[in-house]
Amino acid sequence: MGQGDTGPGFWLYDLKVETVLDGRTPVCRHIEGESFRVEGESLVFEPGQRVSMYALPALLPLLPAKQRVSDPADWISTDAEIACPDPHCGGRFRVTRGERRWFSHAATTGLPDKRGTPYWRDGE
Repeated sequence: MGQGDTGPGFWLYDLKVETVLDGRTPVCRHIEGESFRVEGESLVFEPGQRVSMYALPALLPLLPAKQRVSDPADWISTDAEIACPDPHCGGRFRVTRGERRWFSHAATTGLPDKRGTPYWRDGE
């Protein structure tokens, strides 16, 4: 666990999750180029961007691991595409890391004796 300006904490990468087909045929509603971002714990969608709710179960367990710093040789660092869970669908989701954000332990913990201002309220 690192130390930042506000005490113990950790870094998380922002992520971009983009639909890619690369010539494969989708079965589910996958539109090449549609995307969303992951910032901390939030999924951020620009207006008009969508993702199939049936694809989310394949994505969600891997996104927190992709956000964390990992060894360059670890597969979570090198493998960028996640398949749609429908075995007949050609849809894929490319996950790319962006900038890193610092999160203090006090702003993210649920432990009452360690808790500070939640990170999403910081600066209010």
